[in-house]
Amino acid sequence: MPGFTMPESLPEGEEKVAAVRGMFDAIAPRYDLVNRIMTFRMDVRWRRRTVRALGLPTGSRVVDLACGTGDLCRELAAQGLQPVGADLSFGMLAAARTEAPLVHGDALRLPLPDGSVDGATCGFALRNFASLPPFFAELARVVRPGGRIALLEVAEPPNRVLRWGHGVYFGRVVPLVGGLLSDPSAYRYLPRSVAYLPEPEVMLADLAAAGFTAVDRRLLSVGIAQLVTATRQR
Repeated sequence: MPGFTMPESLPEGEEKVAAVRGMFDAIAPRYDLVNRIMTFRMDVRWRRRTVRALGLPTGSRVVDLACGTGDLCRELAAQGLQPVGADLSFGMLAAARTEAPLVHGDALRLPLPDGSVDGATCGFALRNFASLPPFFAELARVVRPGGRIALLEVAEPPNRVLRWGHGVYFGRVVPLVGGLLSDPSAYRYLPRSVAYLPEPEVMLADLAAAGFTAVDRRLLSVGIAQLVTATRQR
């Protein structure tokens, strides 16, 4: 998107929604390339584990929220599930590489009936929503009782030394690489957007309050990513 610039301060509310939509429209053409380079392809393995963590039978219908270019949709299909992708960014949907049906829509107001899917996934987007409790409530609405969710997101390693090294990489190297290959302001924002994430215990409590049980959080790759899973209460 020519002329796009992400605000230097972290936006809130509707300003955040508009800014995030514009950012992803801008970086869509090279989004997958930059992801692979920045994560040394670990993101591929994380998505595979995310889909396995659903534990749903073959043929189950799963909505992938903030689906982007369709990475998780492709993995869902590869593991025998029926994906449907939804994203707020037209640019991302236009750049998608998946055979799954795609829907343009806000994850806080999904155009899906109550209890219409067996599961839901979301990859690296929790920090981009305007608010997480309404998102969890919407997940509880569209996922059938007994259905499963798996939410993949960045994290900070618990080890002090690893956390320092990760901070240097995520805060300095990622903006440099992203700026060279894609939009500089977007890749300055993405490391800072981790500040939007609540403390883990708060996030898990919010999921339980929304109607989920068996809520679990696991760190991946020494803690640079996290996988949150839960079951819709029956």
